[in-house]
Amino acid sequence: METLEITKEKFLETATQNISGSEAVLKAMIAENVKTIFGYPGGAIMPIYDALYDYQNQLQHILVRHEQGAIHAAQGFARSSGKTGVVFATSGPGATNLVTGLADAMIDSTPLVCITGQVFAHLLGTDAFQETDVINITTPVTKWNYQITDATEIPHVLAKAFYIAKTGRPGPVLIDISKNAQIQKFDYAGYTKCDHIRSYRPKPIIRKEFITEAAKLINEAKKPFVIFGQGVILGKAEKEFKNFIEKGGLPAAWTILGMSAIETNHPLAVGMLGMHGNYGPNVLTNECDVLIAVGMRFDDRVTGRLDKYAKQAKIIHLDIDPSEIDKNVKVTIPVWGDCKETLPLLTQLIEKKEHTNWLNKFHEFTQKEIDVVINAELNPTGDVLTMGEVIKTVNELTNGDAILVSDVGQHQMVTCRYAKFNQTKSNITSGGLGTMGYALPASIGAKFGAPEREVIAIIGDGGFQMTIQELGTVMQSKVDIKILILNNQFLGMVRQWQELFNDRRYSFVDITSPDFVQVAKGYYIDGQRISKRQELKDAVQKMLQHKGSYLLEVMVGKENNVFPMVPQGCSVSEIRLS
Repeated sequence: METLEITKEKFLETATQNISGSEAVLKAMIAENVKTIFGYPGGAIMPIYDALYDYQNQLQHILVRHEQGAIHAAQGFARSSGKTGVVFATSGPGATNLVTGLADAMIDSTPLVCITGQVFAHLLGTDAFQETDVINITTPVTKWNYQITDATEIPHVLAKAFYIAKTGRPGPVLIDISKNAQIQKFDYAGYTKCDHIRSYRPKPIIRKEFITEAAKLINEAKKPFVIFGQGVILGKAEKEFKNFIEKGGLPAAWTILGMSAIETNHPLAVGMLGMHGNYGPNVLTNECDVLIAVGMRFDDRVTGRLDKYAKQAKIIHLDIDPSEIDKNVKVTIPVWGDCKETLPLLTQLIEKKEHTNWLNKFHEFTQKEIDVVINAELNPTGDVLTMGEVIKTVNELTNGDAILVSDVGQHQMVTCRYAKFNQTKSNITSGGLGTMGYALPASIGAKFGAPEREVIAIIGDGGFQMTIQELGTVMQSKVDIKILILNNQFLGMVRQWQELFNDRRYSFVDITSPDFVQVAKGYYIDGQRISKRQELKDAVQKMLQHKGSYLLEVMVGKENNVFPMVPQGCSVSEIRLS
């Protein structure tokens, strides 16, 4: 009897079913262990939503208020969970509303699978209602995209989509499915996950001879310096990275997206690189003798003037994407491969060392920065609240264990400068694209991706109004996020540039905002506004202890600037403290 039952089960597994393309889409989601989908229905994707009605016990759908909100939420989900984010949107404006998020995910290497509906295949190219050529529009901002007009393609195309999105250097994939393919019935023989594509090699072959050469350079170095990016987090190589720097006694600085790969108070952590990064890492980039770059792409905000960047140093670059090596900075030794695999090989070959005098030089620069900039920002003597002291209070009350999702602007730079983290995947922000409006929807997704962690969205008064409608998503989904608005009544970063480089000609940066607390209450979200220092700690504590979402608006100085700063067109060693 037992043998007959096994045979029957095997038969049922292999037997074909006559199902619709829409149902095949949902079966693919379940097979890929997708739990949460962010989306917005519409005419061209209605068959998939109709099928979703019967799958609500297996797939959680979060109804956003705008498709851009859906894709930023999926980004936040991917960044906090380490999984692939999933988005559903309709054709035409629904699909084009995803473009900003696709570009953001592409440059920040965020794995997404976006499903867009499309008009019937026979209407393609006729300028039908809500038809756009989404494939050509999104080609530059996706890792791969594909249009399906026949339902039989759905299982294997979606398998490829998930495989491409999450392997190698991750990125967004968009699959456009015509309405007839969604409705079409076909013989479904099951779903097989993809683990190989002949024309696609997600990880380059590791060249052991380059690792040997890199280790030799590191062992001979007197002033070695490690700079690391998000590749460490994406590669799940935090432990391997820490072993590497600790064995070599290597000072290490992070890019914005690399932040939290190691705890910010690690003895070898020397701060943040970049335009508003820390003083020591920027200046000493141009004094080190060996520069080891791990999982970062030498973005212009990190390098400043390329013709004056680390010219004295021999450069080792570890990256999974060969196209990034020698793209901006000419390297001495390329180390292709997944850093989770290459770092242990390198660690085996480097000598156990301590570069005490060299590390102390970073500490000397840190002290100078504390004296000139940090004390004034974190411990101000004036009456006006600073953004830095707000972040300092958040640090103290969360013990560095919260996920901070920052928007784009001065508050983003202040958050990244002063936040303290003990766990990986804790700093979520729009890095390469710098998308205002990112934080509110991304924080929603981040909470679904890491429900056990405190998620705090830190947003400026300008960026908040770009996606303020997603308060409706917070309300309906009952997601528990904390929203911290740092309101300086300006588009602060642009105003800072206009002050420093345009003779204080403040052209259209003075922004008037609504009463954010009252707006939030309209969405049944509690909150308060404060403007006095003596209110700050109790207000942040109240926000953190509140059950459910909460909005805290803090009025900060109108014309406070973020320093240090590397002016555009200058080298990193020309960083200004004031």
